Amino acid sequence: QLQLAESGGGLVQPGGSLKLSCAASKIIWARYKIGWFRQAPGKESEGVSCISSTGGGANYADSVKGRFTISLDNVKNTVHLQMNSLKPEDEGVYYCAADWSPWSAICTVVDVQGRYQYRGQGTQVTVSS
Repeated sequence: QLQLAESGGGLVQPGGSLKLSCAASKIIWARYKIGWFRQAPGKESEGVSCISSTGGGANYADSVKGRFTISLDNVKNTVHLQMNSLKPEDEGVYYCAADWSPWSAICTVVDVQGRYQYRGQGTQVTVSS
């Protein structure tokens, strides 16, 4: 059973940055594709980003392209989400999710919140002045 633990959330002013981390309990490289999705009060959950199990393919929701960057640390079995130029509409609980996908080179952001097999407990991101 793969376990995921998010960290790095917090309060940030509009225009600021945060770096989220998702630590996995097992080796993820070449085994699991990892993604992030977010849930804001009163809104549907939204896939934010994903990265293939080989780390070679990353995708982003249009709403975060150019501002967010996902990366894979093979040594620490951790996926990071660097979030820059944060906006109030980025606020929400951010969840890390994973899906068994050996040697995958691609991932699809819209699949993250509904189809990935494993997910963490979430970390709150608040964007407010």
